[in-house]
Amino acid sequence: MASTNIRPAHPPSFDWREAGLRYFSLGHYLRRQFGQRVWKVSVDGHFSCPNVDGTVATGGCVFCNIKSFSPSRRLRKRSITEQIDEGIARIGRRNKVGRFLAYFQPATNTYAPVPQLRELYLEAIAHPKVAGLVIGTRPDCVADEVLDLLTELSQRVWLSVEYGVQTIHDRSLDWMNRGHHYDAFVDAWKRTRARGLHAGVHLILGIPGESREDMIATACEMARLGVDAVKLHNLYAVRGTPLARWVSAGEVTLPTLIEYAHAVADVLERLPPHCVIDRIGGDAPPEYLVAPQWCLDKAGVRQAVGDELASRNTWQGRLYEAT
Repeated sequence: MASTNIRPAHPPSFDWREAGLRYFSLGHYLRRQFGQRVWKVSVDGHFSCPNVDGTVATGGCVFCNIKSFSPSRRLRKRSITEQIDEGIARIGRRNKVGRFLAYFQPATNTYAPVPQLRELYLEAIAHPKVAGLVIGTRPDCVADEVLDLLTELSQRVWLSVEYGVQTIHDRSLDWMNRGHHYDAFVDAWKRTRARGLHAGVHLILGIPGESREDMIATACEMARLGVDAVKLHNLYAVRGTPLARWVSAGEVTLPTLIEYAHAVADVLERLPPHCVIDRIGGDAPPEYLVAPQWCLDKAGVRQAVGDELASRNTWQGRLYEAT
């Protein structure tokens, strides 16, 4: 496995344990960062993915049906500004939020020529209620000129890059038809950290063939690298994917809620206290979801994880070993 000794230059201050929490949630971080409630608004630049168009592979990841991940792919194509306005209106009906992050979420959001990326990103930050950008992408799709653009924009607004790492184990990346190995992330991470960009990772827990020790190893490696944020996902199957077929045929068994809560607790214990926990579970629209049904109950997932942490009398970072 490739190795680096990169540490975050300026870990964010935090007081989440004093607030009675067991992990450093995104909401808590954003309130500290901006002094008020800030929500993400998903926007779609209508990018493709090199794992779909044949550049590195075809068919996409075995779990991916992009329409299940983003409502925008189920609607007519709209401008970035229209999407932000609609997202703000939808969120504002339920919550009193004044500032927003434009979250470029579906597909691979750095997979385009730099002039096209610049135009879309600038349109987003021009919105008067947008306080920052979140860019979701793959570690094999961040050429230096892309990172230079993100660095430039980070001087104007708060900006974070989200890398779909999923796991450090190459055999698992091969299983999911990811189209790259872990060394692609190590390379991207070195270049991202060298520019001082805030960056987080997506991790999937419950990949077939991965043991508890394998998932813990992934958590420990993210801790060693010093990632700024971690978004945890349970593996779930949506219709129209190879994974859905395998689950329906009994060839793949997905974790139960209790098993998943145990895995989340194992990971949280080993992440440093200053690492932001962006989320602790994933789901899909009911009309797309094949399994597991428990992931539709977000409150139930949070409760299960909270109960597991409480039963262990543990918290994020309790087993973290600084290097």
